Amino acid sequence: MTEKTANQPNPMARYWKETRGELRKVTWPTREESQRLTAIVIAVTIAFALFLWVFDLLFSNVIQLLIEQIIGL
Repeated sequence: MTEKTANQPNPMARYWKETRGELRKVTWPTREESQRLTAIVIAVTIAFALFLWVFDLLFSNVIQLLIEQIIGL
């Protein structure tokens, strides 16, 4: 084994060491900020679901009326 390869750390160990170092640099959100952002995500999800539901209902009725007019069911 050459001296060059003997001094190099295990690539997997190096990866985890660098990953840990990067995670220490992260600015983590506070509990309040996490709760606020979670509430926003839930509210937007509910609003979008209601929006899709209304348009689905609208288009279903329009298509049903068109079918009744064309076919005469």
